[in-house]
Amino acid sequence: MTSVLQRYGELVAAGELKPDPEQAAAVTKLAALQQDLETPPPVAGIFGKLLGRKAPPPPRGIYMWGGVGRGKSMLMDLFHDNLNITAKRRAHFHEFMLDVHARLREERKKESGDPILPVAAAIATETRVLCFDEMVVNNSADAMIMSRLFTALMVEGGVTIITTSNRAPSDLYKNGLNREHFLPFIVLVESRLEVLTLNGPTDYRLERMQGVGTWHVPVGPVATDAVREAFFRLTDYPPEDSEHVPSAELDVGGGRLLHVPKSLKGVGVFSFKRLCSEARGAADYLAIARHFHTAIIVAIPRLGPDLRNETARFITLIDALYEHKVKLIATADAEPAELYDWSGKGDDEGRFMFDRTVSRLMEMQSQDYLALGHGED
Repeated sequence: MTSVLQRYGELVAAGELKPDPEQAAAVTKLAALQQDLETPPPVAGIFGKLLGRKAPPPPRGIYMWGGVGRGKSMLMDLFHDNLNITAKRRAHFHEFMLDVHARLREERKKESGDPILPVAAAIATETRVLCFDEMVVNNSADAMIMSRLFTALMVEGGVTIITTSNRAPSDLYKNGLNREHFLPFIVLVESRLEVLTLNGPTDYRLERMQGVGTWHVPVGPVATDAVREAFFRLTDYPPEDSEHVPSAELDVGGGRLLHVPKSLKGVGVFSFKRLCSEARGAADYLAIARHFHTAIIVAIPRLGPDLRNETARFITLIDALYEHKVKLIATADAEPAELYDWSGKGDDEGRFMFDRTVSRLMEMQSQDYLALGHGED
C-alpha cells in the first residue's frame, strides 16, 4: 500500500482535492503515525524477557476536530485504506458504542465483576487500530463508561485511536448529565491523542452540494437523478459503478436491524415507505440520526388524515433528524408547505402538529442549518 501522504498528494495533483494547509499538516501527522504502526516493534529477546522488559507503548493516536465539511472523514479514510496492517477497524463512533453495549450485556450475564475490562480486552485482541468517524457523546450511558473503556483499550490494551469530531475534546458531552464522571475521558484524550484542528475556510461538503438542492418536487426521474447526483458528490463514489454501492444493516435496538439499501461515508438512502409505512418508532429514527450525517429519503407522498400513522411517523422522523442536525435530501410530491393535504377535513390538531414539521423542513434547507456539524446542539 502507498503512504497516506503520497495518496493525498496524488489527489491534489489530479485536482480532486484543493490545496489546504491544515489538511496537509494533518496528513503529515497521519503519515508519521502510519509509518510507526507499520514498523514492527523491537523484539525484547530472551534477556529482555528475563529482565521483565515490557512491550513498547503503542504509537500515540490522533484526534481531528473542526467544522462540518472540512475533510476530516476523508483524511481518516485515506489513512485507514492505506494502512498496511490487518488488525484495523473503521467505524462510526455510535455504531462502535452500540457494539460495546451489546458486549457489556453479555458480559454482565456472567456476574464476574466489572464487565468493561474483559470487553476492552476482547476488542484489543481483535484490532491494533481503531478509526472512529464523528465522535459525539450525547447520552449518559456512553458518557459513564468511556473513561474506563478507553483507558483499558489504550493503556492496558495497546490500541491506537484515530478519531474525527466536530468538537474540541473539552467540548464533548458539554452540559451533559453528571458530566463530572466524563471529565477523566477528556484528560485521557488530551494526554494520549494528538489533537489537530481542521477549521479551514472551505466547507467541502457544502461546496459539493452547490447546485444540487435538498428538496426535489415532484417525485419522478428528474428528482431521482438529482438525489442520485447528490449521493455521488457527497461520497466520492464513481457513478459508473452505481450497482455496487454498499448497503448496510443498521442496528436500531432490541435485536432489530434496518436495511439501508445505500450506505456510504455517513450518507444513507431510504424510501419513505420503508421508514414511515412500516411499524417504526422513535428508537429507529434516533439510530438513523446518530449514524448518518446525511439522509436521502425518496418518494415522500402528500400526507394528512388519510395517512395518519405515516404522518405521525414522518413527524417523529423529522424531529430526530433535526435535533441531530442531519442533512436531509428528499424527493417529494409537494413542497413542505403543501405536503400536508388538509382538504378541509376538520383535522385542526393534525395540521397544527404538522406546522412544526413544515417549519423544520424549511429550516433544514437553509445555509445556516447545512453549515452545522452533525450532532451539534
